[in-house]
Amino acid sequence: MSLLTATAIVACALSVSVTACAQETREFNIPAGGLGEALNAFASQSDQQIFFTADLVTDLSTGGLRGRHLPRGALDRLLAGTGLTWAETRPGVIYIRRGESTPRTAEAVAVEDVVVTGTLLKTSGELASPVLVLSRGDLDARGLGTVADTLAALPQNYAGAANPGASLALADQNGGNTSLATGVNLRGLGADATLVLVNGRRVAGSGSRGELADVSALPSAAVERVDVLLDGASALYGSDAVAGVVNIIMRRSFEGQESRLRLGAVRGSGEDIIASHLAGRTWSSGAAFISYEYQRTNSLNSLDRDYTRDADLRPFGGSDRRAVFSAPGNIVAFDAVSKAYVSRWAIRPGASGTATSPADLAANTANLTSQLLGVDLWPDVERHSLYGRVRQSLGDRLELSADVRFSRRSFGFDNGATVSILSVNRNNPFFVSPSGATSHTIAYSFFEDLGATRRKGVSRSVGVTGGATYDLGAGWTMDGYLAFAEERGGTTTYGRVNSLFLNEALGTAADNPATDYRASRDGYFNPFGGGGANNATVLAFIGSGYGGTVNRTRASSANFLASGSVLELPGGPLELAFGGQARSETFRTRSLTWASTVLPVSVVTPVRERDIAGLFAEARIPIVGEANARPGLRRLELSIAGRIERYDDFGTTSNPKIGLVWPPAAALTLRTSYGTSFRAPALTQLYDRSGVSVTTVPRADGANVLALYRSGGNPDLEPETAETWTLGFDYVRPAGLRFSVNAFETRFSNRISQPVAENVSGVLTNPSVAPFVTLVDPGNNAADLALVRTFTTLPTFTQGALYPDTAFGAILDARWVNATSVDVRGLDLTLAYPLEIGGDRLTFDVSGSYILDYDMQTTVAAPNLSVVGVVGYPVRLRSRAGLSWSHADLGADVHWNHVAAYEDGVGDTVEAWDTADLQLSWAPAGGAFAGLRLALTVLNLFDADPPFYNGAVGFGFDPGQANPLGRSVALQLIKRW
Repeated sequence: MSLLTATAIVACALSVSVTACAQETREFNIPAGGLGEALNAFASQSDQQIFFTADLVTDLSTGGLRGRHLPRGALDRLLAGTGLTWAETRPGVIYIRRGESTPRTAEAVAVEDVVVTGTLLKTSGELASPVLVLSRGDLDARGLGTVADTLAALPQNYAGAANPGASLALADQNGGNTSLATGVNLRGLGADATLVLVNGRRVAGSGSRGELADVSALPSAAVERVDVLLDGASALYGSDAVAGVVNIIMRRSFEGQESRLRLGAVRGSGEDIIASHLAGRTWSSGAAFISYEYQRTNSLNSLDRDYTRDADLRPFGGSDRRAVFSAPGNIVAFDAVSKAYVSRWAIRPGASGTATSPADLAANTANLTSQLLGVDLWPDVERHSLYGRVRQSLGDRLELSADVRFSRRSFGFDNGATVSILSVNRNNPFFVSPSGATSHTIAYSFFEDLGATRRKGVSRSVGVTGGATYDLGAGWTMDGYLAFAEERGGTTTYGRVNSLFLNEALGTAADNPATDYRASRDGYFNPFGGGGANNATVLAFIGSGYGGTVNRTRASSANFLASGSVLELPGGPLELAFGGQARSETFRTRSLTWASTVLPVSVVTPVRERDIAGLFAEARIPIVGEANARPGLRRLELSIAGRIERYDDFGTTSNPKIGLVWPPAAALTLRTSYGTSFRAPALTQLYDRSGVSVTTVPRADGANVLALYRSGGNPDLEPETAETWTLGFDYVRPAGLRFSVNAFETRFSNRISQPVAENVSGVLTNPSVAPFVTLVDPGNNAADLALVRTFTTLPTFTQGALYPDTAFGAILDARWVNATSVDVRGLDLTLAYPLEIGGDRLTFDVSGSYILDYDMQTTVAAPNLSVVGVVGYPVRLRSRAGLSWSHADLGADVHWNHVAAYEDGVGDTVEAWDTADLQLSWAPAGGAFAGLRLALTVLNLFDADPPFYNGAVGFGFDPGQANPLGRSVALQLIKRW
């Protein structure tokens, strides 16, 4: 009620303003087809209200429109030859009517052609590759808070990586998303295999390896549209465009002001507020605008959902995922057979809160606790984003432009508590032995003593570009621009246990003269209690540890592109575009850790740099056109593109692309494409410093094995390569039906991966990763003990005091290698069918992605496995279908989202997940509230829980295919001033 009341007050205040509808030049991309559908596209792309009756446009069609136009001139062109005209009753409110004599004469000409994603050419024409376009109207109709949320929900995107939810639920085995960015992971080939552009230009990478483009850093209100190229495109854009390209097109200009407010909430917590304002001005030779957006999101804790509250999943039909690291703890012993710690006695404190005698120790049983108790499933977020753009024409031929974007996103979340194996002896006054031994090993969780650790971070993104476009004459133009982008992310985890201080507090080690702590004076740490048996001084001392990392990525480039018509062929003009690029990338990281030493340890990694030079070209060859058309062969176009790039660290790569477009009938267009793509190794994948940490992995019998986990770069890595094919058609009826089908295949070779990191839970049972696993028995084998000590004695190994060297049962090599090959085949489908019934407009739409095959070979020695429909990979089918209705000022939108059933990796089925979304909107065309849009959006209308998944980490859902948010309610207000 508070949210509704606040929004109503703001709505009343904003409605006092009178709408001043913009008449700035706009980018239009309206395909040929039915006039009714074209007019609705015009309304969306011009941000204006347009009204007409169904009978007025029945059987009328238009040739479409593409380029930069004034809205009134664009509308004249769409209506040319139809006998219809238009009138503007008030700014931004347009009515279509029959003309009295002849249609109006166009008042404006195209200012500039649109640069279409998927081609370097600026002229109109169908593309050989499929492109999904999300207009400004589409983004608003989805009802999601940001463009990042909309992209994450696409059927072609796999959400098991590169988003905050996957990272916090430990589903993202890649582990590089330290700044909790939101990327795009088309086809599930990895976020680093999808190239993200802003206005066709690269952004700096985010995360610990700088390979993830953060789409959440942009102010969504300043976005004009989003193009998703569902095809490899390294021939056009260079590295990373393996699975596809996401090009976020920002508004080019704006006249007036626009305010937005969105308030949302979910059950338990997760409240979200987004407020933005955009102001701009246009003049005869240019334009300028600036947009600011603020977002504040509250965290959602695992204790707020039944299926994540406790790792004992047996009530849901799963397994007990709790471990012996608990409080009260367990006296454990290392079992040589199982290679794991097993509980011999469970500590059961009496009324005093601590075990005081052997009677308080229960033999052959265990205290069990979730290792992720109380962690957050979604972080606290506060974001400030800014985008500005200015352009100015100098004479008739030269236009200068510049834009700047800035984002600062701070975040925090509760992370897992410290768990450890403690060595305790009789020096500790709380020591109790059930067997008369002088020392014991205790598996312990510090959750009850110190709570969850807390991780905080800040991600800062900056981008600046400046460019010029010059009309060379004879249909040729030249574009050039300079660009700079930087991404800086830092995170620090607080509340960690310092193992050196812990051993001092336990009495295992003598008092350290370098510390102010004295166990005899300040107290010993009591591991025989239930978590409340230690005083504040002791807890502050042992819990003073922390660890933090700062990563900085920079990308700068100089670019030029010339395009125009070369000669006239029988089928039409041969168009050519060519250009070059010089690009520089740098990455640096530094860390500060206080986990096992008296003073913090700082590590600075040398700055890694890379220089790239590239040349590229594209040609469109009209084989058949209007002049030489024949029945069944109205038009036939061939497109050819190629790119050569030289990297100073691993050499030269070249990639071609070829496409063919054939419309055999007016309503039908067939298309196909073939190309190769590549992804250069990330700088950190090549040069990242080696490190060793500790993890536990399950054996086939379910027992956990303590393992050493090796990580680091590999300077011998080679680029990933891919071959991509597409084949599809677009069917557009004059009445408005649009139906598209696209078949695709991507063969991904030499893929850079960490086979161990991607399969940690099955590393001891999956034979395909056996080459990266070394089983050891250091308690009984001197050679194995020596091998273990080569890692535990490294200066960078900070967990040495937590575990004895004889406790480890395996050494896992998780360094980067060129290991994996992937072959993905599938179908994409989109359908939209608008209807006019009286004064009501209905639109039925369907979109989906069906994966036929997802075959993967983890290593050369491994078998080729089909992983489609297996947890951690895309499901067979993701789809969205629904109906939109509008009548005068009112609108309603209801959609059904479907995620197909799949397997959990051991043969059990994870059921399908079906949810419904609803949006109700009011956008009055006239009166005091003109220019206002009010929308109520309910996501997951029926509050459907995600299907149960017997997750190894103890969460009963799969973050790759579902989310734990439940029903989400949001109220959004948009006001044009």
